[in-house]
Amino acid sequence: MEEKISPKILERLKKFEEKSQGHRNRVKERFLKEGPESFTDEDLLELLLFFGIPRRDTRGLARQLLKEFGGRLDAILDADIKDLKKIKGLGERALIPLKVVHEVARRYLRSRIKEGKYLKSPKEVYEYLLYELKGEKKEIFMVIYLASDNRVLSLDRLFEGTISESLVYPREIFGRAYTLGASKIILAHNHPSGNLTPSSADIHITKLLILSGKLLHIKVLDHLIIGYDSYYSFAEAGLLEELEREVQKFL
Repeated sequence: MEEKISPKILERLKKFEEKSQGHRNRVKERFLKEGPESFTDEDLLELLLFFGIPRRDTRGLARQLLKEFGGRLDAILDADIKDLKKIKGLGERALIPLKVVHEVARRYLRSRIKEGKYLKSPKEVYEYLLYELKGEKKEIFMVIYLASDNRVLSLDRLFEGTISESLVYPREIFGRAYTLGASKIILAHNHPSGNLTPSSADIHITKLLILSGKLLHIKVLDHLIIGYDSYYSFAEAGLLEELEREVQKFL
């Protein structure tokens, strides 16, 4: 025989739901009235969790997530599902809005590049590649193909795995450049470890591609290494210019 819930408990549940709904409505109204810029990371995370947790309080869960991931909203969005599930109260349903937002952000940035965005600095390149490469557990090698006026023609994910001469094929990179009519390229890959120091393989591959580019009249503008929250630019560091001088000796 099923045990009936007492009227007092039902009344308390009803009042809690009404109070919770009132709070949620106020948060949403504030978001629309004041804009997202007025929200802290905790506020935004609380609001985002509304869509995966219909009745429970999400403020405490948002605070706990930020605590577990070093106070970083980006770390939460980048986290593996299995790591997020370790947080008490965060079930599969609650994970959906977190992962949807992450994927929407990644596709938004990619679509901005594909619209023919003009890239003017390594920092801009980093910002556009961040959601493509951040959080990846293995190295991903990408190439941005540019027209003569620095208009983006394409952003291609070409190779995966530890970057080495046996993995990165100049023929494939420059063949694609000719197909697109690109006159310049920007190289980029991530270091999952977060260490931004170029490896000897990174330097060797860059030098090889600079040489190939000069022979084919396609300029390598930069090679970026993407870390967790920063980047290394061969061009900004002066290493690209140094490699170009070394390559010139062979021509």
